[in-house]
This record gives sequence, structure tokens and C-alpha cells, in this order.
Amino acid sequence: MSKNLIIVESPAKVKTIKKFLGRKFAVEASVGHVRDLPSKKLGVDDESFQPEYITIPGKEKVVKKLTTAAAKADTIYLAPDPDREGEAIAWHVATILKDTNRNADIHRIQFNEITSRAVKEALEHPRELDENLFNSQQARRVLDRLVGYKVSPLLWKKVKRGISAGRVQSVALRLVVDREKERRAFVPEEYWVLKAKFLGENPPAFDADLWKIKGKTAKVGSGEEAAAIEKTCKENPFVVESVTEKERKRSPLPPFITSTLQQEANRRLGYSAKRTMSIAQRLYEGVDLGERGTTALITYMRTDSVRIANDARDAAKDFVLENFGEDFYPPKPRYFKTKASAQDAHEAIRPVDVTITPESLQALLPSEQYRLYKLIWERFLASQMAVARFWDTTVITRVQDVQWRSRGERLLFPGYLKVYSIAGGLGDSELPKLEEGQEIKLEKFSKEQKFTQPPARYTEASLVKELEEKGIGRPSTYAAIISTLLAREYVQLTNKHFICTDLGVVVSDLLSEHFKTLMDVSFTANMEESLDAVAMGDKDWIRLMKDFTSDFYPTLEEARENMKRVKTGLETDIVCEQCGKPMVIKFGKAGTFLACSGYPACSNTKNFVRNEQGEIEIVEKVKTEAEKIGRKCPECGGELVLKHARTGSRFIACDNYPDCTYTEPFSTGIPCPKCGEGELVEKSSRRGKLFFSCSRYPDCDYAQWNPPVAEKCPECGFPILERKKTRAKGEHLACPNKKCKYTRSLEEESEE
Repeated sequence: MSKNLIIVESPAKVKTIKKFLGRKFAVEASVGHVRDLPSKKLGVDDESFQPEYITIPGKEKVVKKLTTAAAKADTIYLAPDPDREGEAIAWHVATILKDTNRNADIHRIQFNEITSRAVKEALEHPRELDENLFNSQQARRVLDRLVGYKVSPLLWKKVKRGISAGRVQSVALRLVVDREKERRAFVPEEYWVLKAKFLGENPPAFDADLWKIKGKTAKVGSGEEAAAIEKTCKENPFVVESVTEKERKRSPLPPFITSTLQQEANRRLGYSAKRTMSIAQRLYEGVDLGERGTTALITYMRTDSVRIANDARDAAKDFVLENFGEDFYPPKPRYFKTKASAQDAHEAIRPVDVTITPESLQALLPSEQYRLYKLIWERFLASQMAVARFWDTTVITRVQDVQWRSRGERLLFPGYLKVYSIAGGLGDSELPKLEEGQEIKLEKFSKEQKFTQPPARYTEASLVKELEEKGIGRPSTYAAIISTLLAREYVQLTNKHFICTDLGVVVSDLLSEHFKTLMDVSFTANMEESLDAVAMGDKDWIRLMKDFTSDFYPTLEEARENMKRVKTGLETDIVCEQCGKPMVIKFGKAGTFLACSGYPACSNTKNFVRNEQGEIEIVEKVKTEAEKIGRKCPECGGELVLKHARTGSRFIACDNYPDCTYTEPFSTGIPCPKCGEGELVEKSSRRGKLFFSCSRYPDCDYAQWNPPVAEKCPECGFPILERKKTRAKGEHLACPNKKCKYTRSLEEESEE
């Protein structure tokens, strides 16, 4: 008997969905996209904009598996993720399958959560593929391909090979660069912070801040002004001018959308946008919960809507009433308004089942999954709870024409804060009983000189917020945008803040100078609105492309002719001490450095950093004698020495460099456990993290993060062990074989 076939996007969903459906359904995965534009050429017609789609290299087996399953099916349900990318995946899969089984009945289904109810309900309400939604994704893909494949080669020619430009990526870079320029141009201004501590008839003493002088907001810009106010305060009596008391209510925030989840996970958990989305994807697709089996825990994580389903709202109400009582539920169910620009295709991010508490999963989930689920669960439940109530007291104290303000706060009722706390905690700061006209005593006066600070550099959270507020990209693209900026070395993350590199500044400035429309924030935001209009069927995607290229193509030609070439280096005012010529900034494979403009006659180079003002500071080279390893160079006969790469790993090189460029990786001398022919050699990632891989790469792809040890595993017989160090176990040996749990403490051995 032929089966109905369901095709999902991710293999992780297959197991979860099979649990809900009987033998009448086969479930297969496309493993993401199966067709795309070719990687080694433009793949888009310059005039008609028709794309040339091919099967993605490496996806042949997946396609064959899908076509084989489709040939046996009467009805095919395409169920990739419920967004534009998912619609495009479904469209391409359908195109392939129609060529295989023209008699098959193909439908599109989608669900916001992977539960039995949601999947079965989707099967009861299939629809046709949405051509407008597909065209919106196709337009975005073609736009990005045209910009990337036509502007990036220009940057290779003018700046450095291997870098890239992107329609959205480059605008995001401009935000970071512009912020750094603001910081460098910022001129600090002096100001003074004045505080006082008062004591009335009733303890305790209470603090106050300088508020107004002669009825205007107090601004103290010099030590002389601060001293004059201090003199007035110490020589004259203080009187309580007013006491204001009122109840204040604080309402909960809406449940998470993609951008707010990325921001909060970065602030509270320290997760990058990319890591957050990866963890959320696993929670959405389903995780193994032991006796419960594979269970999906959250709804779809790519959304810009704060809407939630009525049954989810009802479930939250029941949970609150049962676990907290009637006082913790609002007088009527809480609804949140989704912003006008949101697509509102599906719900906010919430737990699939609110009765599955984080505490019940703590022993079953990896730490990062537990922490993110806890954040999502608490935010959702809090959004459906009663307001928090505070009793606020504000006291204004006067001494002559100087007014001071004190604020007190007492929590009356926690409401939603019982579940979702706010930054800084809920500590009460009550003021003593005070009355108007009452004289009080000055116990302490303090003044502190400060200077205004430049605008803060972006963190991942604040950059995501800025991208969202300015309409740059879509929530599903934020993580990829940030990852690309880091991968291209346009920005660096230092102390959780983005700092643009010299390369990033150069690229941004050149693009801003020659592609004013493309780099305009408003234009990028308007383009997103145009793509939304295509998705709604209100705009033709070909017309959109013609409008875009009517400006882009001429601009591109002008840039090819007039863009400044900086491959030879950026000029600086630093003079080479060896030949007297100016030093220039160059962009090499291993990073940015200073080089003499007199090269090749003068090969002087220097490393440098920039200070907070953007000024170049030379990093003096530490001269150390290279360690000889006792072997001769096979190419020139010179001495081989041990060196360190900029990213951290060791390697062997000829002492006659640069006349001889022979190098070889540093070998551990331990045979590769996979092929047995190569040796494990030391390498480092672009981020500077050491790892060990087979010397025969790419013929053998074995690699591991931890240092190898030439000792066979006594339990499974794996050829090597690895040295590890964790908080729980300290320094220990472990078997790299994931199926083997063998470990042995090294700390205990050293004690013996």
C-alpha cells in the first residue's frame, strides 16, 4: 500500500513527527535547501533576472532519496519551516518531484509547533504553494547574488582578495563603523555629580541627588560651581518641600520574538545570536527526554509577531491559577500588539506545553538548552500574569534655591516578577516618615568630578536591536549578518563589544563613497518593505529588480573606474626608521600590519594597535632566538626552527625566511587514529583555538580539539586518548570515541 509522504526540512524533525503518525505516512527530510544558484558563477541573467538553479553539490543522495520515496506516494505534503525560506525549499522540492511523479498530489502544509495536534491539524488544512511568498524569497536571493557577485570582486581588486560585500551585511557594517567614528570624534565635557545624605526626626538616614537650581535642571560643569553649592548646603538649613506618595504598576513584557530572544539571551546568558538560534532550533525540532521520547519544547523561533494562540493563553491561565493563585492572574487575558511592519505569519516564541517546567527538564537537557528554555518559558508565563505593584515615595528637599530629590520604592505585590525578575533585583529602598516643612540635617555631602562618555560600542544585543529598529534585514538574518562581519574580519568582539578593524573601516568607507544608495539605511529598510509587498502579491518581483538595477548598474560601472585602490597600502604619518619613507597599513593573510612603502627595497614591517582615539600605537617586536629542531631544510639546506603562528599554533619553518619559504606543520608524532598513515599535527583556527588534525588532510579529515596522548583506550581499544580539563573532573584523560565514556584522572596520579 502506498504511503502519504511528508517532507520536512530537518532530519531532527523526522523522528519527532513519526511519533505522531501511523504507518500510512512516510517522513523524509530535505536537509535544508536542495537547489540553489551555482557557487562559481553569477547564475542570474543581468537583464531578465531569471535565476539558474542547480542541485546543490553534495545533495544528490538526498534528492535521490526524496524522489524514490515520492515515486511510491499518492499524496505528498511539503512541510519545511513556516517562512519564506521554507516556502522556497518547498517550491524547489516540488519542482524536482513533479519531474519524478507527475501523478502525485503535492500540497504545502505548515505548523508553528511540532506537536501531534499541530501536525494533524496541518494535514487537515493543506494549501497550494504560495508563489508570491516564493517570489519574495527569490527576489531577495537574486538581489543578494547581484550585489555580492558584482561588488565583492571589485573589493578583491581594490582592497584585498577573499573579502565580500553584501546588500544587508555592508549596511550593518556601516552602523558599527559610524559608531566608532562618533566615539573618536567625541569631545568629553566635564560635569560634577553631587549627592547628599540627610537625617530627619525618624531614622534611617536617606540619600538624595541634586535635582534643580533656581527651578531649572541642575547642571554642574566645574569644581568652582560644585564648591559654591557645597558651601550653600553646609551653611544653610534644609527643609522638606514636598512628599509625594503613589502606587505604581509595572506590566510584563510580551513573549519573545526572534530579535528580543537574541538580545535577552546575549544580555542574560552571554550567548551570541548564532548560538541562540542554534539552541532554539534544537528545542523547536525536538529533544530526547528519556521516557517521554523525542519532544518539541518551543514554537517556531523565527518570528516577529507577539501574537499567541488562544489555547496557549488558556493553558497559561490554568497554570497560573493552579500554581500561584487568582491574585497572580490579570482581570482579563493579556494581549500584545504586534508592530505594523511585522509579517505576523506565526506566533511568538513560547513553550509548546507550559506544564513542562524548566525544573522538570534540568536533569534531562544540556545546560545551554535548559537555560534558554527556562528563559523562554519564564518570559511567556510572565507575559500572562498580573502586573507588579510598587509604592513610590518622592521627597523634594530645599536649601535656598537648590533642590534635592530622594526616591523610595517598596514592593507591594510581585505579580509577574514572581516568575521573570528584572535587572537589579527587587530590593526595597524605603524612605523614613517625612512631612512637608520639616527641617532635616545634612549628614554627608559628596561631590565627584566626571566626564561625559562617548556613545557605547555595540554589543550583539544592542546591534540586533539597532538592526530591528532601523528595519535592516529580518530577524532570521541577524545571526548570519553578525557571523559574516566577524568571519570577514571587518569587526572584532572585544569584551562583548564590536570594534571595527581597519579593514572594516576601509571597506565601509569605499562602499559608502561609491554606492550611496546601497549603503543608505533608509533604502535598505524600504527594500525590506518592498520584499514584503512581493510576498503579499502587491508588487512584481521583476519590476522590483529593474528598479534596483537602474541605479545599481551605472553606479557599479562608475565605481570600477573611480574607486581608490588601497592594495598598495593606506598612508600613515609614521616614518620608517630604516629608510625614512612613510609606512603604510597593509591587509595581509594573517591580519593588518604596517609596512614600508619602499618595499621591496625596504622590507621593514611592524605590528600595531589603535588606541581609544583611533591613533596608531606600535607594538614592539620581542626578539627571541628561534628554537632549532636539529633538522635541515629539504629545499635549501638551512636550519629548521620552531615558530608560532599569529593564531597560536606552532609550525616548522626554514631559518632562511624570506629567501626560503619552506614550512611544515608541527607534528605530535602520534599516528592518526582514523587512517593510520598520517600523524596528528598542531593547528589553530582563525579565532586562535588550537586543534589537532591528520597531516594527510584533506585525504583524511580526522580532527580533535584536545591534545592527543599515545595510549590505547583500555575499554574500547581506540588507538589514542586525549588530555582534557573541566571544572567537574579537573585534568584527566578521556577517550575521543564518543561512544566510549572512559576517563582517568591525572590529578590523582600526580598526587600519588
